[in-house]
This record gives sequence, structure tokens and C-alpha cells, in this order.
Amino acid sequence: MKFLAIIQARCGSSRLPSKVLKDLCGKTILERVIERVRKSKYVDEVVVATTLNEDDIPIVSLVSSLGIRVFAGNSLDVLDRYYQAAKIIQPEYVIRITADCPVFDAKLLDDAIEKLKPETDYMAACSETLADGLDLEIIRYEVLKQVWKEAHLASEREHVTMYIKNNKKLFTIQDYKSPLGNLHNERWTVDEPEDYFFIKNIYDHFKIAGKEAFDSKDILAYLNANPKVREINKGFIRNEGLLISLKNDRTVKRPIEE
Repeated sequence: MKFLAIIQARCGSSRLPSKVLKDLCGKTILERVIERVRKSKYVDEVVVATTLNEDDIPIVSLVSSLGIRVFAGNSLDVLDRYYQAAKIIQPEYVIRITADCPVFDAKLLDDAIEKLKPETDYMAACSETLADGLDLEIIRYEVLKQVWKEAHLASEREHVTMYIKNNKKLFTIQDYKSPLGNLHNERWTVDEPEDYFFIKNIYDHFKIAGKEAFDSKDILAYLNANPKVREINKGFIRNEGLLISLKNDRTVKRPIEE
């Protein structure tokens, strides 16, 4: 297998509890993310990585009912969760996606894969030209394994690719730049209640318009024509969770190599 997409999902969000199970036009946010990732021409399989916490049993039940492979692992060490899920399959590349991105665009993922250089260890929108909510990361499996062995900070265990960003000289990194222009100031993720209302507005609009297979270009056109919609979730900080992790960072015990 060449490309394995792993979607991390949990119900324990402090800002918007059980957000991945909230409804978007008859399906949960998590279902929307899964179906949009599966539209990729290159993704061989999609796996959902959740936790062993009792609160996440509904995620396991939902994903299993969809016939999708689900892995339950460490709730705090997300890096370990990713590696253990990937180790079962051992693909050439792991694509990291989060379940709070219900307008994920498979066309952009396919564009990134087509631009992926043979020598690249890690590809992402390092220059942050993608909208918050369109984020994608492509990691060579052997690099994920290396990171799993070597990462020792809590922030590096919670944020899967942080060790790569902290040790850029060790890896060949490729920046993926948005083909739609700089969308850095666009917030299309779901972290706050306002984000949910914003995304729901988008889904409701395209359902009424009879275009449920909408993409990033369609969203941009809609927002440009209706600028007040952007006001719904305006003013939140990008990557707030990461900033909190860095503020409270500490050295942690790494998993024992098998």
C-alpha cells in the first residue's frame, strides 16, 4: 500500500465536546470528513484513529458501522496512536488528517500527492497558505517510525509532526502551497461553537443549491459573495491547541521500542 490516510478523532474536546458527532445535513462531521477524504484518487485506505476512552466508544461504533477500519489507542500520545495504527498496515506514506475539518478537499490532497517529490520525507503547508481546516500532511512511514522513537517532548507526542518541525535538518521537507492563493486568514475548521455554525451555514447553502459535492473553490466563491458569513467565526486564534501545548511543554517518557 502506498497512501494510508489516518483521521484522528475523539469526543473529548473541551471547547466543543463531541464535535465530530455533530450533525451536518444528516451526517456527522466525522462521516463528512471520511467521505471527502475517500474522494481522493490516490488514497488506498482510510483509517480512523481514536482513543481507548469510554467517551469515544460512539466513534468506534459509528466507524465500524461504515465498514471503515478503526484503531483505538493512547488518548494523550497521539503520535503513538498514529504509529500503532499505521504499523498494522505499513504503507509507504501516511496522510494525517484531523476530524474537525469537514470541508477537507480531496482535490488539494491529490494535487499535493502529484507534486510530492521522491526524496521528500514530510510534506505540508508549512507556509500556512491553506485555510485552517484544509490542512494536510504527508509523512513517509519510516519517518513516522523514526519520529515515534525519538520524540520526547509532550508537544511532540500530542502533535504528531512537531518533532519534524523542531528538527528540520534531519528531514527533507517539502512545502505545499495553496493553488488557490493565500488562504491563511480563512477559518474553515471546527473548534468552537461559532465554527460549527459557520460550517453548518456552508453545508446548508450547498444543499439548498443542489451541489453537495462542493470544493474549496465553491466555498471561496460563496464567501466572497456573502462576506457576512465570515463574521460568524471571526477572531479566533489559529492553532490555539498547539500554543497551549507549547506553553505547558515538558519532557515525557517515550514508548519502549518493540
